[in-house]
Amino acid sequence: MLRVQDQIARSWQGVREYMAPALGRIAARKREVILAALLTTFFLLAGPSSLPALVGSALIVAWAVFWPAEDTQGSFKPRGASAADDRLWRAVVDAVPEPAIVLGDAGQVLHANRMAGDLFGIRRRGGHITTMVRDPELLAAVEQALATRQARVVELHARVPVERRLLMMLAPLDRAGADSAPALLISIRDLTEQDRLARMRADFVANASHELRTPLASLRGFVETLQGAAKDDPEARDRFLRVMSEQAQRMTRLIDDLLSLSRVEMREHLTPAEQVDLNEAAQHVMQTLQPIAGSAGAKIELRELPTPAIIKGDRDEIVQLLQNLMQNALKYGKAGGRIGVEIAREAQGAGRGTRFRLSVTDDGPGISPEHLPRLTERFYRVSVAASREKGGTGLGLAIVKHILNRHRGELIITSKLGQGSTFAAVLPAATD
Repeated sequence: MLRVQDQIARSWQGVREYMAPALGRIAARKREVILAALLTTFFLLAGPSSLPALVGSALIVAWAVFWPAEDTQGSFKPRGASAADDRLWRAVVDAVPEPAIVLGDAGQVLHANRMAGDLFGIRRRGGHITTMVRDPELLAAVEQALATRQARVVELHARVPVERRLLMMLAPLDRAGADSAPALLISIRDLTEQDRLARMRADFVANASHELRTPLASLRGFVETLQGAAKDDPEARDRFLRVMSEQAQRMTRLIDDLLSLSRVEMREHLTPAEQVDLNEAAQHVMQTLQPIAGSAGAKIELRELPTPAIIKGDRDEIVQLLQNLMQNALKYGKAGGRIGVEIAREAQGAGRGTRFRLSVTDDGPGISPEHLPRLTERFYRVSVAASREKGGTGLGLAIVKHILNRHRGELIITSKLGQGSTFAAVLPAATD
């Protein structure tokens, strides 16, 4: 009997040591009561034989291994890496505001958040990282990060399906020992848009300075001529002064458009709350431009809605939008042609409210299809010489685009060579 008791005592000590991690969060009294009751039961059953005691000890060990541990909140989870733990780290990766991929110790993709799936394709989860990205520099960095457990940064230049520049940061993770445990986190920062904006700013400064430098050089040359050789030539003086006035007006238009574009961009994130009737705004702009249309021999025809076309907007910006579209039609349409302005109501679509379409149509030569996607870029012109000759700055449609962005609208451009062009601004109707 003493030998059996010694065996049970040793078993009791071993079980306590083995079960300590699993039962660390259980209240001490509850743990002692359960173990004492079990050991007492097996001791009484043991009698002269030690076999029941040994079997009982084995059962207690199994209970310590497989019985779920209770945490401080009263929820149960198995020993080691649990399903709850797995869901937790996956939820954390899904919440990362940038594309993120988690790899296992063998380089297999354990998880990728939605943005990483959009970037590389979610169908490749579960395979090796090479099924998602085949860049040799990145693959070498992954191997080194997994082997050395040191963070690395790799810049990836992707050219298909579209050109991108990606900064990929590799951060090794503390592993729990299982082969399927997360071993490496790859967070990705897409620098493509940042590079595009930097190029846009550089192009904008270069174009703006070029547009200003040309008339300034002309003015400077004419002033020097008038101060020198043409000082006493009345005919030359009148001719040069006329050209100088044209160049000064060109700079004034350019500066005005630059200021307008800057103001629109500064307020682009502010949703306007004023109510504007498109019928009234179109009537106002048409009356303003009638003298210009008359001098060009063109005719403006307005087709209004029989009921008010009310939108939430900034009236001054809507008027500027209409002026830019109608002035473009007068400049680039057929000489002595017809400009059609129409306001129509679009039918409601799936998940979309009522919208109004404000279209300006000319009967000019039309625009080639390759130019249409770039017409709203700053300083972009189909014909630079023709635009400058007609007083264009290359900023009118860029201003239109930003005004529509602020008003949550869109610009639709359609054109056929030899048949004219239509510029349609689609704006959401005001809702009470």
